[in-house]
Amino acid sequence: MVREVRLEVTDLIYPLFVHGGAENEPVASMPGVQRRSVRDLVRECGEAYALGIPAVAIFPVIEASKKDARGTHALAADNLLFRALREVKAAVPELVLIADVALDTYTDHGHDGVLTADGREVDNDATVEILCELAVKEAQAGADIVAPSDMMDGRIGAIRSALDAAERTDVCLLAYAAKFASAYYGPFREAVGSAQAAPISKATYQLDPANLREALREVELDEREGADMVMVKPAGPYLDVIRAVREQTKLPLAAYQVSGEYAQIHAAAHAGWLDYDKCRDESLLAIKRAGADVILTYFAREVAEGKVHRRS
Repeated sequence: MVREVRLEVTDLIYPLFVHGGAENEPVASMPGVQRRSVRDLVRECGEAYALGIPAVAIFPVIEASKKDARGTHALAADNLLFRALREVKAAVPELVLIADVALDTYTDHGHDGVLTADGREVDNDATVEILCELAVKEAQAGADIVAPSDMMDGRIGAIRSALDAAERTDVCLLAYAAKFASAYYGPFREAVGSAQAAPISKATYQLDPANLREALREVELDEREGADMVMVKPAGPYLDVIRAVREQTKLPLAAYQVSGEYAQIHAAAHAGWLDYDKCRDESLLAIKRAGADVILTYFAREVAEGKVHRRS
């Protein structure tokens, strides 16, 4: 009765991976997580919605033969993500679809943008132009929310203008506003095949894990440029950042419990060092308590199933 914070199924966003194959493939470093066929993705989305999960975030796994230095497949008509968005939206129209706006899964060097001619850094402005076109195409394919995760400067304002010009003012813009150059992304990069191949650190465009004030400046800039929602990523190791952002902004605040957070709970539980269910639930409650309105988490389905089971 006196509990101050409650975690509800409606607080959860379910990240899902889709690939072009006919069969699902397990992600070795993320127990229970799979690269899904489009057909199985549609099924999984339907079941997630039936459990009360309001939204999914879809990440495409692009085959190596379609990757190049400029990530040109991102804008191709046969982009796997566009197909997946169309089919899920047709099958589960009320489910909110979130599409990632970045080039790391499409580039052969694994960076979130195109590189300069000398290959020494990411070309911010050239990347933003591509991201604008990608966001519009995602919206046209069925995305309800486009989520730029690249951390290029100025991309929120540019994408907002591109969506407005395309008469897609109905599409929300979720900014990865405070995305840190974290060591917790490893399993995700394995899942989508975006490990870095170019000798450039992502710290050149993602945030220094030591910098809270810089994160707040980034959030403020994205809010000014027209973001509808802002995100902190990762979540668990950055609860202080979530709290500080919550105190600064009136926008809805998302937090991404990333692949490394998910994997370490599984690993410790498998070794018998932690109680899996209790640590999973406590980790999510802490993120909510810190101030997040919604949480992207790979635990979404099993948490929803548990709550439905308890109610019944």
